[in-house]
Amino acid sequence: MAISIRTDVGREDWNAYVDAHPAASAYHAWQWRDVFARAFGHEPVWLAAERAGRIRGVLPVMAFRSWLFGRFMVSLPFVNYGGVLADDQEMAGALLAAARREATARRCTHLELRHVDRSFPELPVKQHKVAMTMGLPESADAAWNAIDRKARNQVRKAQKSNLDVVWGGAELIPAFYSVFAVNMRDLGTPVYSRRFFEQVLEVFPERTAVALVRHEGRAVAGAITVRYRERIEVPWASSLREFRASCPNNLLYWAVIERAIADRCRVLDFGRSTPGEGTFEFKRQWGAVPSPLFWEYALDGAREVPDVTPANPKFGAAIAVWKRLPIPVTTLVGPGIVRSIP
Repeated sequence: MAISIRTDVGREDWNAYVDAHPAASAYHAWQWRDVFARAFGHEPVWLAAERAGRIRGVLPVMAFRSWLFGRFMVSLPFVNYGGVLADDQEMAGALLAAARREATARRCTHLELRHVDRSFPELPVKQHKVAMTMGLPESADAAWNAIDRKARNQVRKAQKSNLDVVWGGAELIPAFYSVFAVNMRDLGTPVYSRRFFEQVLEVFPERTAVALVRHEGRAVAGAITVRYRERIEVPWASSLREFRASCPNNLLYWAVIERAIADRCRVLDFGRSTPGEGTFEFKRQWGAVPSPLFWEYALDGAREVPDVTPANPKFGAAIAVWKRLPIPVTTLVGPGIVRSIP
């Protein structure tokens, strides 16, 4: 029977398919279209493949009109995972073809699909990032004994440095953002708007949480966690450099591990990293294991696989300047820039 492609599938039917699919990620949920549209102003293009009246695959895509990089489409921007979710390769191919038609209609130069497997061998691919994950034991004691001795010593040091941890929801976003904005400036990276994180917590209150590490009441490190099934992910985390000697990051991640085990999670996802960089080594000392990520590209107007990241060498001078800007300036200007960087 023929495959039909729809762009008007509602939340209930879409999520019923996603939640029944073993390969679904937290970001395949229908509600992310609202998060991205409200926080960044981009156009959601949610594609569903049907046969005999039943959904057999979905592909969430955001369409960009970027003053930096032109027009393109991504599944999914600003997060670690996305791409095609389908019953079989026939459905996956139909969704890819439909997405390419949507890209052509919008005069996009390329379509980027962020997959955890090589889904379309005929497409160009980038493998510059890896996912960092670790299995969680049933008890915190077992987790403590399993982590690197250096990491344990750094947690103890943080505990002796008058640091404590608090958990909460949207009410902690202002404190988290005060740390996140400074850290992004120090890295030379434009910062997301606070509204983005507020939207995430508002739309997914049952799946998300905020952890703060405080020193005498002041937030010095923080993370936002996203839970889906038996997996907890840390897509956004930051700490203040001035407190690095007190090891707040170590206390933060130990708190996440303890909470994840208490909530009966079986996998901790530290988020994506670039092999060899400092964050990669930090995550590995906890026992995180790298697995490849496959970012596949349909190049409908671009001559080569694009590099639309801050790591692009041509942005080196801009990054150096950004690191010297005052925080009020970066938090005012940054969101307008970063909305164009997926």
